[in-house]
Amino acid sequence: MERVKDKIFIRPIVYGNTAHYLGKKREEDGHTHEWTVFVKPYYNEDPSKYIRKVQFKLHDSYANATRMVEKPPYEVTETGWGEFEIQIRIYFVDVNEKPMRKMSIVQEKKFEEVEYRLDRLREKSERLIKACYDEDEEVDDLKSQISE
Repeated sequence: MERVKDKIFIRPIVYGNTAHYLGKKREEDGHTHEWTVFVKPYYNEDPSKYIRKVQFKLHDSYANATRMVEKPPYEVTETGWGEFEIQIRIYFVDVNEKPMRKMSIVQEKKFEEVEYRLDRLREKSERLIKACYDEDEEVDDLKSQISE
């Protein structure tokens, strides 16, 4: 995208993670879930027009804990057994824009609902989805300035 004087371009971005149960605890490493952390556009568009790369900082127990993804899809898939935070840094094509920092939490969900729900998750490997919607206050201020 080209910078245009007195114009503001807003592109909604979705970030979060999904996780699903592997069916049983793996003997070789004790992992119980496969998860994917992601950054993607809200609309069906090519994010490489405005996102240059995305850095995912995983837990230090992972080999190469800092992962840089330089083209879509901006995501990392791994396996694990516990809950931890992933730091996400989004770098934009326009180098005048500061990288955006976000965080996603990979977690094994513990359901307090009826027991059959947990059994269904394990047996059918249904995906647990956690996605975040976050709108920065700066964007709200800019939107109000535009509409005035």
